[in-house]
Amino acid sequence: MRLILLGPPGAGKGTQARRLVDCYGIVQLSTGDLLRESAAAGTPAGRKAHEIMARGDLVPDDMVVAIVAERIDRPDCAKGFILDGFPRTVGQAEALDRLLREKGVSLDAVIEFKVDESILVQRVENRVKEMAGRGETLRADDNPEALRHRLAAYRGQTAPLVDYYARKGLLLSVDGMLSIDQVTAEIESLLAPRKRVQADAGAGKPAQS
Repeated sequence: MRLILLGPPGAGKGTQARRLVDCYGIVQLSTGDLLRESAAAGTPAGRKAHEIMARGDLVPDDMVVAIVAERIDRPDCAKGFILDGFPRTVGQAEALDRLLREKGVSLDAVIEFKVDESILVQRVENRVKEMAGRGETLRADDNPEALRHRLAAYRGQTAPLVDYYARKGLLLSVDGMLSIDQVTAEIESLLAPRKRVQADAGAGKPAQS
């Protein structure tokens, strides 16, 4: 399975990604981690990315794609992967499409987590109050205002990917406001037909319509 998870911060993508990793034996690829690993390994793209990050600049899309390309060539990605944090824009999605075509592979699905943003903000407000009441230290970005800013950034940059992948017939939507187990069950139900197609293709059988 080659998957992308789409949804605003706080939608539960990380939790479900870990369950998908366990279920399908695939790898979760975080672009932030990939950039740091590539820089530490001293790969050509990694060295360039390190210089850019050291200046405090954003790493260009083509460089991120090159680093993703290096990573998915490793043996542990042979069974598939989940992309986390990439693509963030339609331009990045188009670059990813070109990369996968060059490698002769394709995405199996893009899973959209549909959520009520006002409830996400309310959850953060409640958590902040509870932590403050217990005297716990809060992260600088763990507050409702920071979440509203991140939600606005998601709507402006990443939400257009929903239409992009819907037009390609890859989009699957789940109700992210359900319980964790219910969301997992929805995802498994949506992916089951695609998993059967993969299994039939691997066995040389014609796909069922």
